[in-house]
Amino acid sequence: MAAQIVTVEDLEQFKSDLIFEFKTIIENQLNIGPQKNEEPKKNWLKSHQVQRLLSISPGTLQTLRLNGTLPFTKIGGVLFYDEADINRLFEDNMRNKF
Repeated sequence: MAAQIVTVEDLEQFKSDLIFEFKTIIENQLNIGPQKNEEPKKNWLKSHQVQRLLSISPGTLQTLRLNGTLPFTKIGGVLFYDEADINRLFEDNMRNKF
């Protein structure tokens, strides 16, 4: 195995590259909302979470599903609700908006 000599300039370049990579990772972690050409991340909630959030019974949640008020996705017997749909439900039913 041949020995390689690392110069001060090599170390400074490595430091600069490392700092740049860390900055990029941190900026990506702190960005809220979609990046360019990227869809917003959906936040899915299970039935029991929606019931707690809305303070409703399982029957009321079923009624909201059946009459089409609250869209859902069913995967393997588990129902999921998009948090954006729940927020939209709040906005659409808001009273006394200015």
